[in-house]
This record gives sequence, structure tokens and C-alpha cells, in this order.
Amino acid sequence: MKPTLLILAAGMASRYGSMKQIDGFGPHGETIIDYSIHDAIKAGFGKISFIIREEFLEPFKAIFEPKLNGRIETDYIFQSYDLKPFGIDKTIERAKPWGTGHAVLCARNQVHEPFCVINADDYYGYEAFEKMAEFLTTEVADDRYSLIGYQIDKTLSDYGSVSRGVCKVDENGNMVEINERTEVYFTEGGKVAYKDSTGEHPLPNDTRVSMNFWGFTPAVFKQAEPMFKRFVEENENNPKAEFFIPLIADELIKTGQASFKVIPTSSKWFGVTYKEDKPIVQKSISELVANGTYPNNLWEAKANAV
Repeated sequence: MKPTLLILAAGMASRYGSMKQIDGFGPHGETIIDYSIHDAIKAGFGKISFIIREEFLEPFKAIFEPKLNGRIETDYIFQSYDLKPFGIDKTIERAKPWGTGHAVLCARNQVHEPFCVINADDYYGYEAFEKMAEFLTTEVADDRYSLIGYQIDKTLSDYGSVSRGVCKVDENGNMVEINERTEVYFTEGGKVAYKDSTGEHPLPNDTRVSMNFWGFTPAVFKQAEPMFKRFVEENENNPKAEFFIPLIADELIKTGQASFKVIPTSSKWFGVTYKEDKPIVQKSISELVANGTYPNNLWEAKANAV
């Protein structure tokens, strides 16, 4: 059974100012998602499932259906504020959905095969999809999940600090814990450091971090749903609280329900958060086209040639 690629694309993009998920960055208006899907098809994924807000459906279909028809199966899953499907019979006023963990749970009735989760607005590189596809077809189990671990110095911005999920990995390559560092940056000497309430702390340049590229079986839905219900109960009066995937991973590890293999990749990651990031991402994609990683027109070739 070919694995499914679950793309998290329901975000508000408030800091970007428009729907960055479908903004054009490539030479022919390709979105970042286009490059992820292209790499996923090449790596052997069998289906693309978009997690979106219901009002995004028509724009997404208009952009992606003409390109993907005949290439790969597509599916659309809605992330909403309605908690009744999870047995929570209350209305909680919020300005944004409940986070990436909630987004994954929204797929529980439509995804029935091993799957991986990525962000819509991040570029991950082909190697990551190739390694994840191999894991999901040969190694994954209901108590054995994975995470693509990026080298921290290949994920940072030259323009300021960022948040990163820093992984602690044991001698077997399994994640022991993941710590969210909210202020990670390059020092003047080109080294990596993070700052917290106790000051500045160095990090090895090859430290592995999560860029939200996870591999699961559908068993994670039953494992995570009680966590989400508990999270909602504890945070119903906190409109900014979000149920993130690392919270699921952390509890599964600590309770012994599942291990997470950290799969290292040498790929360079880049993404878009602010409007100012757009020319940087465009330049990065132009370089990948120039060096032959991608064709100039990503979908011009026939469907069977991808």
C-alpha cells in the first residue's frame, strides 16, 4: 500500500497577509506545495490529502486539480472549529484552529494507510520524501513512527531568530525528547545558539530539528484523540493555545506507546512566514531550477513522466 502525503494548509497566514499556501514562487507560478507534491510522486507516494479550511476548497481545486489529474489521487479534509466530532459538546470561541495535532486528527476518517505530515509553506527537498517513503513502506508500525531531522544550521534565517523543535536523539537514532526553542539564530561567528530566560546557549551546527515532517500509521488517531480532548478541557479559556504534533510525540514517547526514529537528511530547508521571505524563496527555487533539480516548468511534462 503506497503511503499518503498529508499537507497541512489550513493556516490563516496572518503574518504573511494573504494565502501563502497558494502563492506563486516558481518560474511559472508554482507554489511551494507543487514542489513537495512533485517530490512525493517521484518518491512513490500514492495519494495527496490536503488539510484545509472549507472556504479554501474551490481555490485549491482550481490550482491543483488540473496539474495533478492523472498523476496522483487527491483528497480534501476540512479543519474547523467544530469539536462535536471529537465528542466535545461545547462551543469555544477562537480566532484560529486548534493547531497541527488537531489538523492531523481531522484526517482520521479519510486516511487509512501509513502517512506523513508536512507543512504547506515549507520546502523540504527530495531526499526527505525518498527517506520517508522508504520508512513508511518497510519499517513503520503502530508503535514505531518517525521524524525527518534537519541539520539546524540548514534551517535558520540570515534575517533574525526563529523557533525550532530541537531533538534529543539517543545512540540508536530514536528521539528522547523534543524541546521548542523560541529564539534560535546564527551568532556573529556563524555558530548556532538559542536564547532563553537564563541567557544564550550554544547548539552544535549539526543538531537535528523538527520541521514538521512526521511519519505515522492510522493508529496515531486513536492514540492522540484522548490527548486532544484533555488539551481542550485544560485550555478552553486560552484562545491562543494550540495542540501541536510534538505534544503528541512527547506523550507517546514518555508513556512508551511509540518510538520515533529521527531520520537525518542533508537537504536544505526553506520556508515562508513573512511577505519579506518571498524573494528569498523565489531565489532559492530559481537556483534549484538552474542546477537541474527541477524543470523550468514543473508540470509541463506528461503525467507519466514525473
